Amino acid sequence: MILKDLAALARPWQWSKNGILFAGLVFSGHLFDAAYLSRSFLGVLVFCIASSLIYTVNDIFDLERDRLHPEKQNRPLASGRVSKTIAILFSVLLFALSVAGAWTLGRPFLLTLGVFLVLNGAYSLALKQVVILDVMMIALSFVTRAVAGVMALRQVDPNLELSPWLLICTLFLALFLGFGKRRHELRLLAGEASGHRETLGRYSSAFLDQLMVIVSSATLIAYAIYTVAPDTVAKFNSTHLVWTVPFVTFGIFRYLYLIHQRESGGNPSRTLYRDLPLFFSILGWLAAVGIIVYAGRF
Repeated sequence: MILKDLAALARPWQWSKNGILFAGLVFSGHLFDAAYLSRSFLGVLVFCIASSLIYTVNDIFDLERDRLHPEKQNRPLASGRVSKTIAILFSVLLFALSVAGAWTLGRPFLLTLGVFLVLNGAYSLALKQVVILDVMMIALSFVTRAVAGVMALRQVDPNLELSPWLLICTLFLALFLGFGKRRHELRLLAGEASGHRETLGRYSSAFLDQLMVIVSSATLIAYAIYTVAPDTVAKFNSTHLVWTVPFVTFGIFRYLYLIHQRESGGNPSRTLYRDLPLFFSILGWLAAVGIIVYAGRF
């Protein structure tokens, strides 16, 4: 039973967030190269372990607050099924495994993992209590994941880089998801919001709606610019990547619909799996990108 609870503490269903590490591989044009592929998979695995470490540490720090949350009170640590001592020992094991795995991928990747852990450590210790900055720290963690996907491949391709526009798009998309999650938590907890998380009491639905309009628009603009940027066209020898913009547009609009009309958005990963239109829009985007980037390579 303890293994099942430790697995729940690690939250493997949240590992889908680390799929962003594959962006470096996909846009490198070497998706079917075994050397690139194996290093990318190892990089994703390392960040999955590191993410579980962060989730466990967060649950340790938020233990008392989670017991006030209607959903989080059922988590292994908050419910008492896993003791605080066991959770700490589990964290040490996850830290050792993530560092050991990162070491095998080279110093740049190890340093990027270090930045990821520092960002999340600062978030857990203090910055989660600072309005706006709490969501920005989470967004920067996503950007760090994207950078890590490139760093994992640096030993086989020292010149590999990720477009700045793609990094900006990642930042704004993560902010969009983060503010959507805050909105869901605020409405779910109502008058008890500040008791669960102090910063929630400083937000309002109207303010979060404004922020979401800004960052969703910025996401679409940044991605559209990326698809037609001279560097992008030269890299893929094609202007056709612009045809993937409708998939991104629909995905963002669909997510806004789920947040405002379905009161969803509290768990982006779960929403992705459960909402078929959103799921298939992402699959369509992946297929379109694959065809455009790799069609001329066979």
